[in-house]
Amino acid sequence: MASIINQEIPEFKAEAFVNGEFKTITSEDVKGKWAIFMFYPADFTFVCPTELEDMAAHYEELKGLGVEVYSVSTDTHFTHKAWHDSSEAIGKVTFPMIGDPTGRITRGFNVMIEEDGLAERGTFVVDPDGKIQVAEIHAGGIGRSAKDLVRKVKAAQYVRENDGEVCPAAWEQGQETLKPSLDLVGKI
Repeated sequence: MASIINQEIPEFKAEAFVNGEFKTITSEDVKGKWAIFMFYPADFTFVCPTELEDMAAHYEELKGLGVEVYSVSTDTHFTHKAWHDSSEAIGKVTFPMIGDPTGRITRGFNVMIEEDGLAERGTFVVDPDGKIQVAEIHAGGIGRSAKDLVRKVKAAQYVRENDGEVCPAAWEQGQETLKPSLDLVGKI
């Protein structure tokens, strides 16, 4: 399997449910800012609403970091609206919920479960150039943590803004980073 890191996101044009409206979103809309693509198997399920609700709880913080969140499933934007209107958890979601009934976007990120026509539980952090900097795929029964994703976004932004520095494991904003060099080899 080829790495998707530093690859450009696939071109797409899709309908989304956003704040009570339907809106067309394209891959061009994503460029120029940080983005998170959060793929999930299906609306009206079990783990998925807990993840979207968790992301909704961190959305303002992410927007403050200049990040837009896009949740994506192979459901339609109409189904997203129905779910939003009927679920207390999903009713908290104000970020775009992209419908991908053809699977074009899901396949473009290589997270389609072909035999089911559903998306894997995949998360991607995309930089302002439209390139993937973080890619994670979880098994269907394992929910993700938006809090940890926020930490990873901060690390990706720090590395982009501080050439030659890297963030060690579990790095939190404000902590020391590393500057790889010959003198550092074997001393960590």
